[in-house]
Amino acid sequence: MHIISICGGSGSGKTTFADKIRKSVDQDVSVLHMDSYYLHKLPKDLCTVSGKPNFDHPDAFDWDLLQAHLEDLKAGKTIKSPRYDFKTNRRLDTTTTIKASKVILFEGIFTLYHEDIRKLCDITAFLHVEADIRFIRRLHRDVEERGRSLDSVITQYYETVRPMYQKYLDPQRQFADFIVGEETDIAASILAAKVNQLIHAKPLKVKAKAKTTKKKKGKK
Repeated sequence: MHIISICGGSGSGKTTFADKIRKSVDQDVSVLHMDSYYLHKLPKDLCTVSGKPNFDHPDAFDWDLLQAHLEDLKAGKTIKSPRYDFKTNRRLDTTTTIKASKVILFEGIFTLYHEDIRKLCDITAFLHVEADIRFIRRLHRDVEERGRSLDSVITQYYETVRPMYQKYLDPQRQFADFIVGEETDIAASILAAKVNQLIHAKPLKVKAKAKTTKKKKGKK
């Protein structure tokens, strides 16, 4: 089983990129979203001066559960991934069943941050998109899908999103096998071709060594 890590800042198009790959693969592949693993309640020291939670800090995630689930998927086990509600900033009581397909697409802002988790990944990609494009995408998403106000999105961007990207997110590029820009169609098709190759690869057969017996020498 192979895990493909897709990393990038908020608004870089990670989910869209993963969907492009998934739709170009000739077998079902599972997608694991790191956003599902936000802590049920963020620590008080992760709140900003204005009292808002800092979702762009590494300590906002449940790393132990995330690593355990990735290890289970790697071992071929089905997991129950948590679900997070960004309107209430709480983890839901319900879960999402994710099967251990031959290839898992693992996307999120910190998929390359934790060394032990990086070691579980077979291919790593980083989406490098200019800050203004990421901001506009995030603005539309948070207002339309998460019920945020324009002012709150702008405030959050300057308080946490921008400084956290510079401090924690952008340095993850050094751990990526390849870096993808804003136009992802060609990169997605190339990675999808690699995924198909991994899916259809036949396991190597190890030949058993022939047993040899030594003849005992007779007594003189």
